[in-house]
Amino acid sequence: MNHDASAEYLRNAVMTATPEQLHLMLYDGAIRFARQAREALVAGDLENACEKLLKAQRIITEMKNGLRPEVNPSLCDQLSGLYNFIYWRLVEANTRHEPECIDEALQILEHQRETWKLLIEKVREAAPAVTAHVPAKPAERQPLSVEV
Repeated sequence: MNHDASAEYLRNAVMTATPEQLHLMLYDGAIRFARQAREALVAGDLENACEKLLKAQRIITEMKNGLRPEVNPSLCDQLSGLYNFIYWRLVEANTRHEPECIDEALQILEHQRETWKLLIEKVREAAPAVTAHVPAKPAERQPLSVEV
């Protein structure tokens, strides 16, 4: 697949995704860039490692900025702390050139991704049961129109 086609595919995937799917995509991106950074760091390619770590850090920053404390302050505080920890481990990996820092960040990211994926599935499974109990609105009557 050429670059233009993959960029178009990604654009379409993002534009048609639900907010829950977008969040999952952010986890996927952060994990992918962190893994690539780790590989580059182990190979001694510090420039590429730095680039990938910065991309992962930007994603983590976006995830933190997307928290809505007005909905659940306690949960947002906990997630904010996790995102801060992940972010700073990636920074340390970049400055100290230590793959173990990336490993710690990846362990949390992968766990959070799986948790998020399970949550999406649970909500999807519960959705038909919830809508089955919602009374249907009476149909609105449309005026008849007759064309001659």
